[in-house]
Amino acid sequence: MGILTVVFGILSGCLLSVLVGIIGSSRRIGFGWAFLISLIFTPLVGLIVALLTDPLPGGDRRWGCIGTLLAILGLAFLAAFLLLLLTGGALVLGAC
Repeated sequence: MGILTVVFGILSGCLLSVLVGIIGSSRRIGFGWAFLISLIFTPLVGLIVALLTDPLPGGDRRWGCIGTLLAILGLAFLAAFLLLLLTGGALVLGAC
Protein backbone atom coordinates (compact mmCIF):
# COMPACT_ATOMS: atom_id res chain seq x y z
CA MET A 1 0.00 0.00 0.00
CA GLY A 2 1.46 3.32 -1.07
CA ILE A 3 1.91 6.42 1.02
CA LEU A 4 -0.67 8.32 -1.05
CA THR A 5 -3.29 5.69 -0.25
CA VAL A 6 -2.66 6.12 3.46
CA VAL A 7 -2.78 9.92 3.18
CA PHE A 8 -6.09 9.88 1.29
CA GLY A 9 -7.51 7.41 3.82
CA ILE A 10 -6.55 9.61 6.75
CA LEU A 11 -7.86 12.76 5.05
CA SER A 12 -11.19 11.16 4.16
CA GLY A 13 -11.60 9.86 7.72
CA CYS A 14 -10.84 13.30 9.14
CA LEU A 15 -13.27 15.04 6.80
CA LEU A 16 -16.02 12.57 7.64
CA SER A 17 -15.30 13.16 11.34
CA VAL A 18 -15.68 16.92 10.78
CA LEU A 19 -19.00 16.25 9.08
CA VAL A 20 -20.16 14.22 12.09
CA GLY A 21 -19.03 17.09 14.31
CA ILE A 22 -21.14 19.51 12.29
CA ILE A 23 -24.13 17.23 12.74
CA GLY A 24 -23.38 17.10 16.47
CA SER A 25 -23.20 20.89 16.71
CA SER A 26 -26.97 21.16 16.47
CA ARG A 27 -27.40 18.53 19.18
CA ARG A 28 -26.64 18.45 22.90
CA ILE A 29 -23.39 16.55 22.38
CA GLY A 30 -21.83 19.51 20.57
CA PHE A 31 -19.24 19.68 17.83
CA GLY A 32 -16.21 18.83 19.95
CA TRP A 33 -17.46 15.63 21.52
CA ALA A 34 -19.03 14.34 18.29
CA PHE A 35 -15.80 15.06 16.41
CA LEU A 36 -13.63 13.43 19.08
CA ILE A 37 -15.77 10.29 19.30
CA SER A 38 -15.82 9.89 15.51
CA LEU A 39 -12.07 10.48 15.31
CA ILE A 40 -11.21 7.97 18.05
CA PHE A 41 -13.63 5.25 16.93
CA THR A 42 -15.08 5.63 13.43
CA PRO A 43 -17.28 8.28 11.81
CA LEU A 44 -20.15 5.77 11.81
CA VAL A 45 -19.97 5.31 15.58
CA GLY A 46 -19.72 9.08 16.05
CA LEU A 47 -22.75 9.61 13.83
CA ILE A 48 -24.81 7.08 15.79
CA VAL A 49 -23.84 8.69 19.11
CA ALA A 50 -24.58 12.19 17.79
CA LEU A 51 -27.97 11.17 16.44
CA LEU A 52 -28.91 9.46 19.72
CA THR A 53 -28.51 12.71 21.68
CA ASP A 54 -31.31 15.24 21.96
CA PRO A 55 -31.45 18.14 19.50
CA LEU A 56 -30.95 21.65 20.81
CA PRO A 57 -34.10 23.65 21.51
CA GLY A 58 -34.99 25.98 18.67
CA GLY A 59 -33.33 23.82 16.01
CA ASP A 60 -31.50 26.73 14.40
CA ARG A 61 -29.02 26.05 11.62
CA ARG A 62 -25.62 27.49 12.42
CA TRP A 63 -23.38 26.18 9.65
CA GLY A 64 -25.17 27.02 6.41
CA CYS A 65 -23.69 25.21 3.43
CA ILE A 66 -20.36 24.25 5.07
CA GLY A 67 -21.72 20.83 6.00
CA THR A 68 -22.65 20.09 2.41
CA LEU A 69 -19.26 21.27 1.17
CA LEU A 70 -17.41 19.10 3.68
CA ALA A 71 -19.59 16.13 2.80
CA ILE A 72 -18.70 16.50 -0.88
CA LEU A 73 -15.00 16.84 -0.03
CA GLY A 74 -15.17 13.80 2.23
CA LEU A 75 -16.81 11.71 -0.46
CA ALA A 76 -14.23 12.88 -3.02
CA PHE A 77 -11.36 11.86 -0.73
CA LEU A 78 -13.05 8.54 -0.02
CA ALA A 79 -13.46 7.87 -3.76
CA ALA A 80 -9.81 8.78 -4.37
CA PHE A 81 -8.77 6.49 -1.51
CA LEU A 82 -10.73 3.58 -2.94
CA LEU A 83 -9.35 4.25 -6.42
CA LEU A 84 -5.79 4.26 -5.09
CA LEU A 85 -6.47 1.16 -3.04
CA LEU A 86 -7.88 -0.80 -5.97
CA THR A 87 -5.22 0.24 -8.48
CA GLY A 88 -2.28 0.03 -6.10
CA GLY A 89 -1.37 3.67 -6.73
CA ALA A 90 -0.55 2.99 -10.39
CA LEU A 91 -2.80 5.79 -11.67
CA VAL A 92 -1.22 8.51 -9.55
CA LEU A 93 2.39 7.45 -9.81
CA GLY A 94 2.23 6.85 -13.56
CA ALA A 95 3.42 3.24 -13.30
CA CYS A 96 2.00 0.72 -15.75
